Amino acid sequence: MRKKLTRKINYPIVLRMLGWLLMVEAMFMFLPMVVAWYYEEMDTAFAFLVTAVPSLLIGSLMAYRIKPSSSSMNKREGLLLTSSVWLVFSFFGMIPFLLTHSLPSVTDAFFETMAAFTTTGSTVIRDVESISHGILFWRSLMQWLGGMGIILFTLAVLPMLNYKGGITLFNAEVTGITHERLRPRVNQTAKGLWMVYMSLTVLLTLLLLPVMGGFDSLCHALSTMSTGGYSTKNAGIDHWNSIYVTVVVMLFMFLGGVNFSLIFMASTGRFSRIWKSDVFKWYLKFIFICSAIIVARMVYAGFCDNNTERIMYAVFDTISAITSTGFSTEPYEETGEFIGIVLMFVMFFGGMAGSTSGGAKLDRLIVLNKSCKNELYRVLHPNSVSAIRIDNKALPQSRVNTVVLFLAIFMFIIMAVALVLTLYGIPMFDAMFTSMSALSNVGLGYGVTGVGGSWASLPDPTKWLLAFEMMVGRLELFTVLVLFTRSFWLKD
Repeated sequence: MRKKLTRKINYPIVLRMLGWLLMVEAMFMFLPMVVAWYYEEMDTAFAFLVTAVPSLLIGSLMAYRIKPSSSSMNKREGLLLTSSVWLVFSFFGMIPFLLTHSLPSVTDAFFETMAAFTTTGSTVIRDVESISHGILFWRSLMQWLGGMGIILFTLAVLPMLNYKGGITLFNAEVTGITHERLRPRVNQTAKGLWMVYMSLTVLLTLLLLPVMGGFDSLCHALSTMSTGGYSTKNAGIDHWNSIYVTVVVMLFMFLGGVNFSLIFMASTGRFSRIWKSDVFKWYLKFIFICSAIIVARMVYAGFCDNNTERIMYAVFDTISAITSTGFSTEPYEETGEFIGIVLMFVMFFGGMAGSTSGGAKLDRLIVLNKSCKNELYRVLHPNSVSAIRIDNKALPQSRVNTVVLFLAIFMFIIMAVALVLTLYGIPMFDAMFTSMSALSNVGLGYGVTGVGGSWASLPDPTKWLLAFEMMVGRLELFTVLVLFTRSFWLKD
């Protein structure tokens, strides 16, 4: 009888790739160091220097000293690396917060860093204007890196990963139910997406420059395109009291919620792909309907002075919620819980797959809607067979089942975390909103974490739980949750 071959996880290759990725993070740390040096914040510049150099050294040792017996990277290695890198980046990324005393504890520093990399944007810093320029820039830069994806960036600059599980890494980090490749090779697709991302960031910086100035415009461009939402001012974009700024930020938040593959195609002259996209049409309808509902509620409650302001604030907050950016223009809590519930619904589904937005994604809402219609039709016609199509492409039943399961688990996690939050004395509605905000990577607060409170007021255990929930949401559940299954760690 032939002996069955067994295979275990190739840990050396995972550690080696992790070393390369850590080197990438270390190189980016030199940018806020330069910013701090420019503003003569020598303590902050030194903090980034003593963080970047050891990080670079550790990464180099891992990348060059670890010699795997096999360079193969299969699905297990790819999933383990994808989850690990977000933890490692957050661990090293939080060190400057501690060295500069910007945050008082490891808990707060890790929470802030994870909120940045996952583009959640929830902050435990009560007075951001008291923080150094170097730290403020690092917060925005972390969001920008996490927006398009840490591994996706590395795939673009390290072609070697294209041969070592690149497609597994690409699928594990890029959001959505399908992953459209713009080019034959994974690293070429990654380069195309990052070029669109960088171009839009530069354009937004230039548009904000006349009003905000160089530093603030760059930081807000980084956090807007990543749909992260960190600001350099306590009042956010309201600090400038400018309709121009509000409209420009709103437009680019909207683009951040669009599938970047569609934007890439539009940039090459293929505009028809946008107008033929079912998901893009839903995206527009969703924003319009939810904005109209919020405007109607504002009129009923007598909120704001005129309809122009109501429309502006309603559309802005809807786009901010659906794209998971988290910028807010008005204390909507003053109108009661209705608008909060509407925004929760918007936050749950988020923008389009393949965008920088969070949430379960509109693509899955469309699949759920069409699946429900099919099932209702089968009640009357049991023998009928009808495929679910998105953009004229039929989805296999296995993928439809996965979407339904994803949405069920997504809702279960929100409720489970909210239940834990109530054990710490947080009101149920506030707990539900906070949990959904974390899992959908939105960062908007309500009640305890809203206008009258702060994420900083949460107990430390809940911050660790919410930080983990942010990572699970950013990597779309299965990439992280599969690590907690027994079969993942067993030999094949």
